[in-house]
Amino acid sequence: QVQLVESGGGLVQAGGSLRLSCAASGRTFNNYAMGWFRQVPGKEREFVAVIHWSGGSTYYADSVKGRFTISRDNAKNSVYLQMNSVKPEDTAVYYCAAKPTLAGTKYDYWGRGTQVTVSS
Repeated sequence: QVQLVESGGGLVQAGGSLRLSCAASGRTFNNYAMGWFRQVPGKEREFVAVIHWSGGSTYYADSVKGRFTISRDNAKNSVYLQMNSVKPEDTAVYYCAAKPTLAGTKYDYWGRGTQVTVSS
């Protein structure tokens, strides 16, 4: 089991920045690729970014490429999402998730989410 807890959400003005954190506990965090997703009520959950267990590879949704950066600190069992130049359409609940391999599609563990609200 891996337990994931997100933090850092809140209210931010358009054009501003926010840094989300996800703290992991339980099984070896270093073995897992970590992803960030987001969801707006009434819509499907949307992929945001993913990072290899080593931190050496990252991938982003086109909607956030160039504005968001995913990173991880395996010594702290944590993954981060730096959100810059945020837009009102970035408003959502943000979730972190863990999967065994970068190439795999199935995420085994999910956090409960943190709300991000971007005001115009």
